[in-house]
Amino acid sequence: MNNRIKVERAERGVTQQQLAEAVDVSRQTIVAIEKKQFYPSTPLALKIARYFGKPVESIFMLEDGD
Repeated sequence: MNNRIKVERAERGVTQQQLAEAVDVSRQTIVAIEKKQFYPSTPLALKIARYFGKPVESIFMLEDGD
């Protein structure tokens, strides 16, 4: 699964720590999601999408084979 979290953060000037606090996870969780080392739960993916004001499908995209 690909994601645009890093891009969305950069466009808004949001740090990993700020995003983590807003969605109630650790900064390390955000790092792992951005590096595709961890897939977020559905509720967490929805919280992240809501934070950016976008549909979840515009933040998280399935790759071929997912």
